[in-house]
Amino acid sequence: MRSSLGKIQTALLGSIEPASTHGKGRKDRSVPLWRTTANLIRNWKRRLDYGGEENFLFPNRGGGCMARSNVTQRLELAVSAAAERYPQLARRSISPHTIRHTTAMHLLQSGVDISVIALWLGHESPATTHMYLQADLAMKERTLNRLQPMTASQTRYRPPDQLMQFLLSLKKLCAVHQLEIVRETDGYTLLSR
Repeated sequence: MRSSLGKIQTALLGSIEPASTHGKGRKDRSVPLWRTTANLIRNWKRRLDYGGEENFLFPNRGGGCMARSNVTQRLELAVSAAAERYPQLARRSISPHTIRHTTAMHLLQSGVDISVIALWLGHESPATTHMYLQADLAMKERTLNRLQPMTASQTRYRPPDQLMQFLLSLKKLCAVHQLEIVRETDGYTLLSR
C-alpha cells in the first residue's frame, strides 16, 4: 500500500492520467488513473496547499511519509465512517492488504491478463500473482458454464470392418499354426502351444 502514499506526479496523457509512484519494494511505478481520480487528486493538492512534487500526497502530521501504521489507522477511520451507511462493513476485517487483494481479484474477474495484474501489483514475476488464479472459484465456475456439456451417450465400441477382418484372419492363422497371442506389458507376443 506504500506505493499509493509516495510522491505522486501526474501528467495528462491522452484520455488517461498516469500517476508515478515510489513505494513498495522501493520501486518506481507508473499507473493509470481515471480522469475523475486525477481530478480528485488535483483538488486534494489544492486543499493541502500542495507545495510541489517533492511533497507527499498523503503526509503524516510532520509532512513526511506516512508509516504503515498511519495508513492502517486512516483506513480504519474510513471503514468506520463507511460502516454508518453500510453496517456489514463493521463486521469485516479490512486492511490495506485486503484492498490490494480485492483489487487484484476484481481485475482478474474482469478478464485482465495475469501478467498485467502482476505489473499492476509490482510483482517481480507473474508466478507470484498465480495465487489469485487459484483463489478465484467463481471464475472457474463461469469458465465451466461456458463449456458445452458432453452430449454423446455411452455406446459400445464398434470396430471398423477392416479391423475385424484382420483380427479374424489372425485368429485363423493362430489356429492353423497352433499359436497363442499373449498380452505383455509392452505389447503382444505369439507363442507356440
